[in-house]
Amino acid sequence: MSARVDQVVTSGAFELDGGSWEVDNNVWLVGDDTEVLVIDAPHDASAIRAAIGDRTVVAIVLTHGHNDHINAARELGADVWFPPEDRMLWDAVHAAPPDHDLLDGTEFTVAGTTLRAIHTPGHSPGSTCLYAEDLGALFSGDTLFNGGPGATGRSYSSFPTIIDSIRDKLLTLPPETVVHTGHGDDTRIGDEAPHLDEWIARGH
Repeated sequence: MSARVDQVVTSGAFELDGGSWEVDNNVWLVGDDTEVLVIDAPHDASAIRAAIGDRTVVAIVLTHGHNDHINAARELGADVWFPPEDRMLWDAVHAAPPDHDLLDGTEFTVAGTTLRAIHTPGHSPGSTCLYAEDLGALFSGDTLFNGGPGATGRSYSSFPTIIDSIRDKLLTLPPETVVHTGHGDDTRIGDEAPHLDEWIARGH
């Protein structure tokens, strides 16, 4: 039996550049009844722990450094993998460093399923997606949403860079790939790919 994907939604504040916004975040748990990998750890460690239950946590993988994806990570008691290009964002939230660097090509195995890290800068310098080929699933963080790219109007972000990442690294995946996003509803690669030129024309 292959791994299953569970979703937890937590709520709290996203803070950057002196602003604060109330947001709902998706936390994705990939695993089986024995072990689990946690993708992003925002706001409410107790809700994430409840979803984990008595399973062994293989890793906590953080897609990027914005506080609304990382602020509960240290409370979960397992090793944290984090993209080094976003270290300045991590250091604004946590005093101790992350346990491991999350690099392009890093692979994790949980419940017989392999997830591969794909570095997709733009929303932030270190933004990273996780691709589980045998599940037909991409965990996109804030790089790709239902309706377009993640926001790039704040510090450390770049619209041309996120477009390059999406075009060259994500839209090349099979069109039926389900995209599990950092906020909001799922989508599919094939549903987003036809809109690339619209996003470029929109410019944000």
